[in-house]
Amino acid sequence: MSEPILRVEGISKTYAPRGLFKGAGLRPALASASFELSKGEILGVVGESGSGKTTLARCVALLERPDAGRIVFKGEELTALSEGVLRKRRRGIQTVFQDPYASLNPRQKIGDVLGEVMLVHGLATREALRDRVAALLDQVGLPATAADAYPKAFSGGQRQRICIARALAAQPDILIADEPVSSLDVSVQAQVINLILDLRDRLGLSVIFIGHDLQLIDFIAPRVLVMLNGEIVETIPADGSIADARHEYTRALMQAVPKLETITG
Repeated sequence: MSEPILRVEGISKTYAPRGLFKGAGLRPALASASFELSKGEILGVVGESGSGKTTLARCVALLERPDAGRIVFKGEELTALSEGVLRKRRRGIQTVFQDPYASLNPRQKIGDVLGEVMLVHGLATREALRDRVAALLDQVGLPATAADAYPKAFSGGQRQRICIARALAAQPDILIADEPVSSLDVSVQAQVINLILDLRDRLGLSVIFIGHDLQLIDFIAPRVLVMLNGEIVETIPADGSIADARHEYTRALMQAVPKLETITG
């Protein structure tokens, strides 16, 4: 078996209370989370709001340093690196966040949004930038003319495609999709999901797909981590089924999925 592209070993994160909650007891937002991710694998992470999913995503991407534990990416321990070195390595793990409206600067043209990433990381020259931006837009199903427009010209689904293109501009090995469709209309959710699956196949990306809908996550990801109160309480293996879930919280998530007779009855 090949070495996993990512190993997360016992990472924890606690936030200090603010304002009226100062002096309150601390509860970890993330408690000793461990898992591995293989090249080309889609790993699901599911849990309700406040379960620690986004904290896990931010710590794995090293947007925030965990308080304890190790993150090993392509054989290198990222959590041991200085900020200067980490800045160069971080491009290998990119995140697409939940709200595409808040994720884009309304004063920046889309071409500048995408081009800035490539220039910062030295992945394109200014002379080649426009062609590279056009290629990125094509990868996510948008025309090259989108480069000259501002975010206000696009729908929520199109903006999320642009956010995915921005993540791809860094040429990552791992894409973390943190509830990427929860703020979108149902009619476009499937399009964005299919785009992520297609990019995984075409680019060989490893994907961590985070959400709160267990049925959707189970459909997308062969292996699923279930989170509750900052902990991974169950792992549904690739050769397993959510119907065989053992933890009572996982079973509760299954029961919360709307049934057809409930909707139509």
